[in-house]
Amino acid sequence: MKNDFKNILTINFGGIGDEIFFLPALISLKKEFPKSKITLALEPRSKSVKDLTGVIDDLFLVDVKGKNKYFELLKLIFLARKGNFGKNFDIVISSGGNKLISLLLFLTGIKERYGYDSGNLSRRLLTKAIPLNKNQYACKMYHDLVSEITGYKTELPEIDVPTQEKIPNTVLIHPGVSRLSVQKGMIKTITPEIWADVINKLLEKGKKVILAGGPDDDDCIKKILENVKNNERFENYYGKTKSLKELAILIAKSEKFVCSDSAPLHVAVALKTRTFAIFGPTDDKKLIPQSDFVTALKADDKCPLKPCLWLHRQTTCDSLDCLKISADYIAEKVCSL
Repeated sequence: MKNDFKNILTINFGGIGDEIFFLPALISLKKEFPKSKITLALEPRSKSVKDLTGVIDDLFLVDVKGKNKYFELLKLIFLARKGNFGKNFDIVISSGGNKLISLLLFLTGIKERYGYDSGNLSRRLLTKAIPLNKNQYACKMYHDLVSEITGYKTELPEIDVPTQEKIPNTVLIHPGVSRLSVQKGMIKTITPEIWADVINKLLEKGKKVILAGGPDDDDCIKKILENVKNNERFENYYGKTKSLKELAILIAKSEKFVCSDSAPLHVAVALKTRTFAIFGPTDDKKLIPQSDFVTALKADDKCPLKPCLWLHRQTTCDSLDCLKISADYIAEKVCSL
């Protein structure tokens, strides 16, 4: 049966980080079915993932966060039933623990349907209901969806960025998080003033520091620049990377990378750049691999609920003790490891 999977539909809603987590599953599918065409249904905000990889042949953009989300889901069902360029899909694979995911997949009319086990309905409507294990690295959680379809096991995301020559003695700083997370009250990083202090201390230690950021980071970058001392080894690269692919190339050129819990972190993991990531209320064990090339920087706050975000609460608390991480500690770790 596996040899018949020529047209594969995958569904994964979320931010760009979620799509990067999903890449190992897609890579394993492409290895198992090298002649297949893989279509990924995802949110419009995450479409730039296709610029990072050749394993995705087509995209379906589904705005499930918009006002017309039910219409968007109906559009997805219609497109799935119509197939890809006139060819019916042989299999559909979807992430998501919502109990209605299995009904969505059933309505596509696709014969083979794989998703997470969310109860009796999923076991009745899916070809295979996969146990959902959230207590593991997210890439592994997503890869469980395809473990019975492919014999390949891709551990980490892989992206199509050519090998770059490293800029000697560089530390790239990307302080931002998504505007959506900030709007939802999910504070996941240190203040701009602490970021500026980190930059100043790295410069004092003789490092060449490059500052980068995305469209959501304008206010943060402005506050950082107000507090960074003049230094010939500092370069403001904000606004010079026009795409996620260009940012990936800059990350690949840097010897070390310091960032927040955000999408650029997962790009750096895919590139195996030596990375240091700020973690406060989120769980580093689920969001980064246990590897020597990536280090979680955390406060020693002894909070009994930590990590709390999503597990115990939907927004971060007011005290933010878990993000009271000193610039001295960060700079020392970056320079010593």
